Amino acid sequence: MNAIPRIVLTPGEPAGIGPDLCAAIARHPWEVELVAVCDPRVLEERARTLGLPLRLETLDPANPPGPHRPGTLPVLPVEAPGPACPGRLNIDNAAYVLETLRQAASGCRAGLFDALVTGPVHKEIINQAGFPFTGHTEFLAHLTQTPRVVMMLATAGLRVALVTTHLPLREVIGAITQQSVEATLRITHQALRELFAIPRPRILVCGLNPHAGEGGHLGGEEMEIISPVIRALRGEGLDIHGPLPADTLFIGKYLDQADAIVAMYHDQGLPVLKHMGFGKAVNITLGLPFLRTSVDHGTALELAGQGKVDSGSMACAVQTAIDILARQPGPAREA
Repeated sequence: MNAIPRIVLTPGEPAGIGPDLCAAIARHPWEVELVAVCDPRVLEERARTLGLPLRLETLDPANPPGPHRPGTLPVLPVEAPGPACPGRLNIDNAAYVLETLRQAASGCRAGLFDALVTGPVHKEIINQAGFPFTGHTEFLAHLTQTPRVVMMLATAGLRVALVTTHLPLREVIGAITQQSVEATLRITHQALRELFAIPRPRILVCGLNPHAGEGGHLGGEEMEIISPVIRALRGEGLDIHGPLPADTLFIGKYLDQADAIVAMYHDQGLPVLKHMGFGKAVNITLGLPFLRTSVDHGTALELAGQGKVDSGSMACAVQTAIDILARQPGPAREA
């Protein structure tokens, strides 16, 4: 890690609130260096629209990182081919969004950046442009050739990791296998130890079916897939419990004893987390060769350029990356 960490930001969809968020958090002091990978024109125009003074500088990778200077933001330039009007999607900019992610990920792998913080993207417009895209998590896994990553969202008092992410519900059952459950639990356990410095993580696991299958009467996945994996991992000494009914798992008597919950699918665990901490929650991708955090919300096209955006989740994503980096051992590496 650099002596002073350098964190790269990708604003995401240029018609959404990502540029607003980057302009807003650039006005605050940070003990790390923030760098945006984007078209400077997009940030300049959005900051001007919002009335936020912002001075952009082209990043010189040869210079060592220093603490962020409020009101100034270094930029690794990537040109957006089309206009970026707040609230108006432009299919011409879909490839640009993906290119910012490629360059940011490449910089992380090369040691130029110590962590990646992503703004929200608009999946539909990217797919309409002809690029198969299900989300940041899957795209970054593909870029880095990582065979398995885990999406975790975290807020005060709750962390939720997912066995499956952006899948149609009809495809979830086929994706719940002993291999996928085991890999998710192992990656989550390792991340809790390494990223959050929890020496013996306690993980609770949701069942897939109502009432965790009710002894096989409401589905056999718990007995045939999930329980055998949990027994095997407990035999290795991991503190993992379940499968437990998801409708009663997210209450105090369980959450007070858990370092993380593993849910089987996206909308099983995340509605509870977002109810608890929307705007103050952070998306963390576990298993990548670098640290990536993100906001917990979408592009909010209707709010872009209006000056009504709450930058709390982006600030939490940056601060979470800072906190995790501060816990990492090892000598500094060259920028």
